[in-house]
Amino acid sequence: MSFVASLEPQVLWRHFDQLLTIPRGSGAEEAARCYVLEVAARRGYAADCDAVGNVVVRKPAPAASAEAAVVILQSHLDMVQERRAGTTHDFARDPLVPRRDGEYLYATDTTLGADNGIGIASMLAVLEADDIEHPPLELVFTVDEERGLAGAAGLDAGLLTGRRLLNLDSEEEGVLYIGCAGGGDSVLTLPVRREPAPRGEALRCTVGGLRGGHSGADIHLQRGNAIRLLVRALQAAAAFAPVRIARLGGGGARNAIPRDAEAVIVAPADRMDVVARALTEEFDRAREELKATDPDAKLEVAKTTVPSDVWAEDLSATVMRLLLALPHGVLAMSMELPGLVETSTNVAMIGERDDQVRIATSQRSAVASALAAARAQVRAIAELAGAAVEQPPAYPGWQPNPASPLLALVQDVYAARTGHRAEVRAIHAGLECGLIGERVPGLDMVSLGPQIEHAHSPDERVHIPSVERFYDLLCTILKELTAAAT
Repeated sequence: MSFVASLEPQVLWRHFDQLLTIPRGSGAEEAARCYVLEVAARRGYAADCDAVGNVVVRKPAPAASAEAAVVILQSHLDMVQERRAGTTHDFARDPLVPRRDGEYLYATDTTLGADNGIGIASMLAVLEADDIEHPPLELVFTVDEERGLAGAAGLDAGLLTGRRLLNLDSEEEGVLYIGCAGGGDSVLTLPVRREPAPRGEALRCTVGGLRGGHSGADIHLQRGNAIRLLVRALQAAAAFAPVRIARLGGGGARNAIPRDAEAVIVAPADRMDVVARALTEEFDRAREELKATDPDAKLEVAKTTVPSDVWAEDLSATVMRLLLALPHGVLAMSMELPGLVETSTNVAMIGERDDQVRIATSQRSAVASALAAARAQVRAIAELAGAAVEQPPAYPGWQPNPASPLLALVQDVYAARTGHRAEVRAIHAGLECGLIGERVPGLDMVSLGPQIEHAHSPDERVHIPSVERFYDLLCTILKELTAAAT
């Protein structure tokens, strides 16, 4: 146990402290699922797992509340696993190392997993608590949320009887979410064709120091994309000499703005000084553009051993052009909800696998037709470059219902505890409510959470006092739902 277990409320933080030691990357949640099942079994509560690995635990109401309508609590087990460049942390083996800075909790050089670990820990705290009044509960722990909400998409609706759902995956204290964007991935592939490296010298070019962030919640902040910045510099250098790519990689998660990227290139020895100067000058111009959002952006250029082979000349040129042509960032703002991003796209990752160059992108929109159009745009650009495109089915958005009875109750509870009403919003990030609502028609849903910042990056942090307030609010909401009309 670390110091985290002694934070208040301890019933919640003890579980989060345990989650820091449990590997729970997307698609690898088995240990986390077992932990949830162990807690449920220890308390004697029934639990089911569906075909895709989601867990549903049922906690009966205290005797006096047994007639109340069932309420669903929901969070996802997986986390985004991002680490700082140069860090040797192995997410499959090493526990996360917490550190405190004032009122904030971080992990050392990695994502913290407060998204959605605090939600999971709060549900486990409710599961174990004997001193809170609540209706019958169905606690839903979904899997594989961060890679495309696959757990929610495959949720066995027959396991649920409740028709009111509290999603605990929001990240802004004092804000209640009642809608979110839909989204979908577009993965582009080109066959790798290699040739013996031409005579010349090699450079390793590394972009780092960027803030990155959540590709939905942070996309409007106009932070730099390491992949595109590196390719922009490479393309500028290619104007002065034939530049051949031997290796190009960057990004760590489909739903994170890439913070790091690296390339190894080969160019004629007598032009290498010109190439290096063009790289740094173009990056300096880009850094000036980003001085307000990414002041620590940096490009390191160093000589390295000439590799035995490089990408074919036309492949090097095609990949650079493709990455520059693909859109990245906000495509449209909402005309109905001022300040809300309507449609966006993220160039998330590039790397080689199975003799293919793979470029992962993701698109989001609150409008289904606009999402389809954004994905069609990415497909068209890719096909012009001769790339194959994989586009798995998109997940739906969650349409806001300002007249929600559950929203009204949560607002009243929040106002009674704080003296003011919470802000009500839709969010550009994806929440599982849209998919769960599609699987279970008629659900009344609200999303809430504590203050979590810089999710999907190693700067992720949670405001410790906000967690106690969030848990207190959750317990009070459950008490009020016990007496609420069905």
